[in-house]
Amino acid sequence: MCSVVPGRFSTIFISVRATSPGYNKNNRVGYDKLGAGQNATVAVMSDSGYDIEDAIVFNKSSLDRGFGHCIRMKRYTVAMQKYGNNRSEKNVKPERDKDDILKKQNMQVLDKDGYAEPGLIIRDGDIYVNKKTPKNTAKSPGVTSTDRDYEDSPAIYKGDDDETTVVDRVILSSDSNDNLTIKCIIRHTRRPEVGDKFSSRHGQKGVCGTILQQEDFSFSERGICPDLVMNPHGFPSGMTVGQMLELLGGKAGASCEQFYYGSAFGEPSGNANKVEDMSYTLVKHGFNYHGKDLLYSGTLGHPLQAYIFMGPIYYQKLKHMVLDKMHARASGPRVALTRQPTGGRNSNRGLRLGEMERDCLIAHGASMVILERLLLSSDPYQAQVCRKCGLLGYYNHRLKTSFCSFCKSGENMQQLMMPYVCKLLFQELTAMNVVPRLKLTEG
Repeated sequence: MCSVVPGRFSTIFISVRATSPGYNKNNRVGYDKLGAGQNATVAVMSDSGYDIEDAIVFNKSSLDRGFGHCIRMKRYTVAMQKYGNNRSEKNVKPERDKDDILKKQNMQVLDKDGYAEPGLIIRDGDIYVNKKTPKNTAKSPGVTSTDRDYEDSPAIYKGDDDETTVVDRVILSSDSNDNLTIKCIIRHTRRPEVGDKFSSRHGQKGVCGTILQQEDFSFSERGICPDLVMNPHGFPSGMTVGQMLELLGGKAGASCEQFYYGSAFGEPSGNANKVEDMSYTLVKHGFNYHGKDLLYSGTLGHPLQAYIFMGPIYYQKLKHMVLDKMHARASGPRVALTRQPTGGRNSNRGLRLGEMERDCLIAHGASMVILERLLLSSDPYQAQVCRKCGLLGYYNHRLKTSFCSFCKSGENMQQLMMPYVCKLLFQELTAMNVVPRLKLTEG
């Protein structure tokens, strides 16, 4: 587990049980001294449909033993603002009744000083800084302020209900404007789940496709059960031939209790071990020359019809985790100009259905899904169109009639649903002296 300077980074990820690589000992940058992953027993086989597109099938018992666990440390910063009337935002202790019971349940992580207490579990909606802001920030010299002159503006933690997050530490400092700054670092220990991303040192990356029980995993004649299963189609698509060499060298090194060093470059010094030497070591210790093993099916019990390439490979967990990317919403904020949903994952924003997704829906012939996604769930607008001139009109709410400004009449008006940005585009083109006209037909 590596140590970092607290409060310097907004989000950091720490590997819980990092180990040194069992292969490639003579590293030029000293990577073997600072572990950033774990040695996993990998079986290269296509056992199910959950390993397509470079996905990885994990052994649940390996995850129970701590494989791939990490700690996410996220910093939340709150600044106490100063104002021109010698007033500033302040922090107050949580209010309690006469029986010493908190008046608000979301203040249970606060200490007596009004800051979150390190070591306590913090949940969604809890207050971690009990801040108050003055109601009047205008200059008024000579006026003393009371508690009534302040209003509550607490810093509220936003997280998932399923997470077990802990207040790691609270740091008090000052910013460039000499304002008091409170940095709360929240710690969350995470276990690998379906959708998390992993990679070897060769760039053979993939997400977790599924997690199986160990009794459903294939096992070798010696009783060795792999930690994860990767698809053999990942080698030609990723062109990671060096990973084959690492598997062979790692298996040979584990059998004779020494480190093997493999290099893709023909070094004149001859430090790199040759494939023939590694294969000879495997044969010497009772393994197959090519590093393959006879595996038995964990579900049926009979031997598999092919020998499986299996051995240790150094795998790393990447910071791309499904818990940080998973997002869905029903309705939420919209952009004032276009009336379309705002983008992004924060603040309950919308999900973009792009051109490529639209192409897939067109290819499937799902016309009503396209109508719903691109119009009904986005920016529907009831436009008034003149059938005579084809220009956009307007609706008079006082007279409850439609009217065309060009024809000076409301007789040939037709109500039409269109995206609001389409109406906005027509108006901007009209402002540029380009007149778009709509030709309406009877539906």
